[in-house]
Amino acid sequence: MTKIDNILIQVGNNIIPTYSDRRKITRITQDLIKKLSFEFKKSNIIANITVEGSVAKDTWLREDPDIDIFVHLPLSLSKEDFKNILKIAKKATKNSKHIERYADHPYLETFIDDIRVNIVPCYIVKKGDWKSATDRTAFHTKYINKHLKPELKNEVRLLKKFFKGINVYGAEIKTSGFSGYLCELLILNYKSFIKTIKVFSKFKTTIIIDQNEYYSNKKIDLAKIFFDPIIVIDPIDKNRNVASAVKSKKLYTLVGAARAYLLKPSVKFFYPPNIDFFTTQHLKENLENRGSSVLFIILDNINSVPDVLWGQLYKTQKTLGKLLKHNDFKILRSEVWTDERTLIIFVIELETVKIPNIKCHIGPPLRFEKQCDIFLSKYMENPSVISGPYIQNKRWIILSSRTFFNAKDLLEEKLTNYGQNIGIPKLISKAFQQNMRILINNEISKIYKQNSEFAVFLSSFLIGKPIWLES
Repeated sequence: MTKIDNILIQVGNNIIPTYSDRRKITRITQDLIKKLSFEFKKSNIIANITVEGSVAKDTWLREDPDIDIFVHLPLSLSKEDFKNILKIAKKATKNSKHIERYADHPYLETFIDDIRVNIVPCYIVKKGDWKSATDRTAFHTKYINKHLKPELKNEVRLLKKFFKGINVYGAEIKTSGFSGYLCELLILNYKSFIKTIKVFSKFKTTIIIDQNEYYSNKKIDLAKIFFDPIIVIDPIDKNRNVASAVKSKKLYTLVGAARAYLLKPSVKFFYPPNIDFFTTQHLKENLENRGSSVLFIILDNINSVPDVLWGQLYKTQKTLGKLLKHNDFKILRSEVWTDERTLIIFVIELETVKIPNIKCHIGPPLRFEKQCDIFLSKYMENPSVISGPYIQNKRWIILSSRTFFNAKDLLEEKLTNYGQNIGIPKLISKAFQQNMRILINNEISKIYKQNSEFAVFLSSFLIGKPIWLES
């Protein structure tokens, strides 16, 4: 027996549900369906309530079960009516904590006996007549239960656990990784965890899976239809790529982790050790000695559904990067962190927070007479020009003064005045104007001391190396 076999047996023993686990999940689901049915009947709403997702397909992880309860509703209701559906669902789970999340429309996340439960509205539809994104889910459940053989279900569990361990699991906006349904389709196609991992370890440009051969015509180039590096055609909807949510970063994290695992297998890929975050003294030394400038843009949390919040945060992160690069600041790395409750922090590592006040602007080659005339007319009397125009290496060149040569000054000016005008989403732009703070390097130490979740995140960011590479 190989080392890989031993590891998979060891992991499998921890993630396959026991009889007791199954009884608990069954009890929670049956009890909740009764309560929901009662509340909907009391509100005169016709609803068909079913269990979907990994519990219904028996691909759930013993250590981390998710129960998906779907409320199938008449087409006469609008998506606006779904808000009322969630209010009714809250009554059925009145003693539990609730979080409203958002996919194509709102749904409810709650916890019962420490088990996460998602209560999701959808429509009663025929196959293909989708009115909301969640309408497909019941059809996904039926397809997997029909085609996924019992012996492959534990292979799905291993794949999910591996993806969780390397932090690429989950199609929600925060993660933008591999959904549970995508894991099931990968195993359905490749037949085992190891074969799936080997395929990704050899990834070059594109993976295409069309289980039902909707596009069997070889003249059809799927890469030109879906524009994604992984294309997994949904067996119940030929117009949908199940892997479209997977961001490039998550795909290539999987590629690197798959190669590392096959080279040197370890249980750490499935169960990554906790990060020992830096002491405040270690943090100070790291920031002082790394030779870069780390900017922290801090906001009080914004009252928003987490999935909407993460979408706006990622858009803002991209816009901040463009703003800094446009003003000649070189970004080494950037991330965004939030606890989704009280604090948002953009972390941007620059080569340096201050750049020279003067820059060289290279104009057109002299062989392009018209462009040279335009360049000269623009800069001959321009007050920002310090030297030039002069000819060097067959081109016109000027030395000009920068408007901003301190990244902190740039951000404070642009974000507090008209952040929305440069592409910052409305909610974030308003927060920038009201409560933004910008700290540099060790100025973050007070917040670092007060927030252990952020301390783990920042320590991981500064270390840089993924935890699975330690193997």
